Amino acid sequence: MLNRPIRTIQDFLLSTYFADGLRITFGVLLPSLIMAQFGMLKYGMTLSLGALCVSMVDTPGPIIHRRNAMLVTTALITVCSLLVGLTNVNTLFVGIVLVACSFIFSMFILYGTRAAAVGTAALLVMVLSIDDVRPWKEVIVYSLLIFTGSVWYSFLSYFFYRLRPYRVVQQTLSDSIHEVSEFLRAKAKFYHQNVDYEDNYADLLQLQVQVHEKQDAVREVLFKTREIVRDSTPEGRFLLLVFVDMVDLFEQVMSTYYNYDRLHSQFDSIGILSKYELMINRIAYELDEVAFALKTGGTPRAPTRLIEEVRQLKEEITQLEKDNVDGRFNTLGLIALKNIEVNIENIVSRVKTINGYFNKKEKKNLKNQEIETERFINRQQMDKKLFFENLTFSSATFRHAMRVSIAMLIGFLVAQYLNSSHSYWILLTVLVISKPGFSLTKQRNYHRLIGTVIGAVIGMVILVYIHDKNTLFVILIICMIGAYSFLRKNYIVSVLFMTPYILVLFDFLGLGSLSLARERIFDTLIGSAIAVLGSYTLFPNWEHENLKEAMLKTLAANLEYYQQVTYLYFNTEHNLTSYKLARKEVYVTSANLASLFQRMFSEPKSKQKLMKEMHQFTALNHLLSSYIATLSLYTKEHAYSVSKPEELRPVVNNTIYLLNQTALFLDNKTGEINNVPLIKSKDETDEIQLNSEEQMIVDQFDQIQKVAYDIYKLSEKVKL
Repeated sequence: MLNRPIRTIQDFLLSTYFADGLRITFGVLLPSLIMAQFGMLKYGMTLSLGALCVSMVDTPGPIIHRRNAMLVTTALITVCSLLVGLTNVNTLFVGIVLVACSFIFSMFILYGTRAAAVGTAALLVMVLSIDDVRPWKEVIVYSLLIFTGSVWYSFLSYFFYRLRPYRVVQQTLSDSIHEVSEFLRAKAKFYHQNVDYEDNYADLLQLQVQVHEKQDAVREVLFKTREIVRDSTPEGRFLLLVFVDMVDLFEQVMSTYYNYDRLHSQFDSIGILSKYELMINRIAYELDEVAFALKTGGTPRAPTRLIEEVRQLKEEITQLEKDNVDGRFNTLGLIALKNIEVNIENIVSRVKTINGYFNKKEKKNLKNQEIETERFINRQQMDKKLFFENLTFSSATFRHAMRVSIAMLIGFLVAQYLNSSHSYWILLTVLVISKPGFSLTKQRNYHRLIGTVIGAVIGMVILVYIHDKNTLFVILIICMIGAYSFLRKNYIVSVLFMTPYILVLFDFLGLGSLSLARERIFDTLIGSAIAVLGSYTLFPNWEHENLKEAMLKTLAANLEYYQQVTYLYFNTEHNLTSYKLARKEVYVTSANLASLFQRMFSEPKSKQKLMKEMHQFTALNHLLSSYIATLSLYTKEHAYSVSKPEELRPVVNNTIYLLNQTALFLDNKTGEINNVPLIKSKDETDEIQLNSEEQMIVDQFDQIQKVAYDIYKLSEKVKL
């Protein structure tokens, strides 16, 4: 535990965030340094601007997507710089161009985050070129320099990728494993005495969102990378197998959900739950070791100590069962303890398997799993019909684009009125703060303000007390790396580095002064006010408007997941890919619902609708997917089965009916809300006694039906 802060720093230095920061800093800084040696710093700065704009779309992902995005961005920013440069002498005309482009480029969010970044890069060039009035010949030279800087950075990025084609996958996969380990640590807290269940559950939901985001990022870069999907290289097979096993491991982690309050009331006196907590934390540590080995290219240590501790825990549980002759402990509680121990044992076994993949001799003999990767990939086609179909006020994207264009116009008019030498900072603030939803805009605004104010103070202190140019240059590089490294990881830290970086840069250009820092703070305040007020008053998007769609998708995903799991019991043949696809969809929709629920807390109280019901719905759906995961593991991991599966059909059919009726009612209030009875899977008077394995399966089907019934009854209270 003492080494965790050091390991955290090492993880960051080996992450995609830091690698991106170094690459962007090198790509942006080098042109200016070279041109400055020939007394042409002005041209170098323009080259650097082109490189900076293209770097905005160079986020982790398949190289073909990054390459295409950089080429499109190069073309767009060249045209935009030329268009604004030739028209910025006319304030009216350039204002019209700015509004039109702000609307069009904001609509790019329809085609995904990378496409949205392309639009942002184009608007960035426009904003920085508005006040730069030049003769038309210089405008052409300026645009050519923008083009050259863009091509330079694109080449640099492609070169680094070809140098280490698997590096991005390794880093992204490592990050996803680390998030699973954090999820495990949150699970472990449930076994701690006097834990706040509500707070810990909220943390768990937030971590589930982060796990999904990281796993989705791995799918994006892993399944769309030709070297891995098409070529049979040992490294590609290794990465694919590690990811597949990690998703299965996460399903096992998700399945462990119990009545922790009841467990504590029974077993706190003997301290057994603290051993579970310690064991789960040790597993999380082993996963961190695996994640670190992926980044460093090393080999994690075999979890021999952990395996031995699990064996000891198993013996202790067995002894506890033998000693319970006086009935001191509830039988169901002991069964729960045993189930948790078995699940821990299976997770440790999977960790051991993953560790085995790192063996260099074994790597060459790894066999590819037959995975229909195409079914796991979400492709976003650049269909112009989608653009025109969303030109309506019923579209949240259209309202966002309208809001951004109006806010940019207001910012432009205010900047013209103030006639400040750096008034484009107002437009830049409006551009980077404006997000599709109010909660995201509010959060980005808070981070921007705090980062700017603190960064400006730091920048002023640096300029007042440090005058040596070499020292200032080192500080400039550190601030650049920090700003670009934290841009996707922690925006407030990124802005904190970015503000001193800009102030020191202007000092090198002979424009630095303390008044510049005050001006930046002032312009940031104005831009922030425009963006936040715009998100509240100009065609706002409130999260409750998306509740119905998110809830229905979550219900549908859990229903499909449940049906795929029942096939494992009722069908002799089943499609494992369809099962994994249904499981993935549950993770995606559950994470989206939890994320939406969290964002609602940032909105005004008047817009926080159905908060109590939403909390219950989110919790019940998490419980439902956890129980379904447990049911799947009974047959997949333990090979449990029932002798007469047809007797479970009524329970399965009733569960499906309950979920379908809930969806119908939430969708258009046509479902029949009444007291649908719960169906018992086995009559109490039945003389046939089930063995323990069959009883566990039957009980699990009953529990899933009970949760489905609770969701069904909750829908009575939800009025969307």
